[in-house]
Amino acid sequence: MSGTNGNMSDNTSTEQLPGLAALEALIAVETETVRLADDIAASVTSFLEGLRVVAAEATGGQAVSLLLLQISQISLTGARLGVQRDFAPRDEFQPDDGPDPEDVDELRLQLAELLGDLDTYSYVFDPYQPEIVEGLLSDDLTSIAADLAIGVRHYEAGDVEEALWWWQFSYVSSWGTLAGAAMKALLSVVAHDRLDVDLDTTQELALVEAAAAVLDSAENA
Repeated sequence: MSGTNGNMSDNTSTEQLPGLAALEALIAVETETVRLADDIAASVTSFLEGLRVVAAEATGGQAVSLLLLQISQISLTGARLGVQRDFAPRDEFQPDDGPDPEDVDELRLQLAELLGDLDTYSYVFDPYQPEIVEGLLSDDLTSIAADLAIGVRHYEAGDVEEALWWWQFSYVSSWGTLAGAAMKALLSVVAHDRLDVDLDTTQELALVEAAAAVLDSAENA
């Protein structure tokens, strides 16, 4: 009898293993998902706080370099989201994430004043369907911040999957493109200031003059 019971116990354990393995795999995936959400949330929060500090406290000469640093770091975060599995929203309709931050308009105005003549720029929205689009760095940086803040509110509410889905979806559909365009514009300003190049067009000359004025203002302050 004891031998029979022992065999039955062994068989039962063996039969339970596939279910146990599936459970352990599920826990591992959920743990990794939470860890990823924590990392993304930390990066996004750092960007949002940094952007507000630059807008409120930086001088014109500091603004371009600091904004380039901020937008480069958040672009890396977006690229990290882009290589992950596709996250799916829990429900068909996105849950209410609360009211928009009250400081969005103030942030936009601060950035516009800080950037001055460098605020307006042009870029190609889709390189495979080239069309020149004119935008404002202040608008685009604020739009990126607003998109990211929605994910933060989901994350802080404990809805990790919804937060990751929103960050990933909005990166691919919206703020990823804006971040890339803003980064190229800001890098262009730095490059024109640092490199001694021959410029042929009035528009390029005007851009460099504006860039030099903004970047030199810190030294004269």
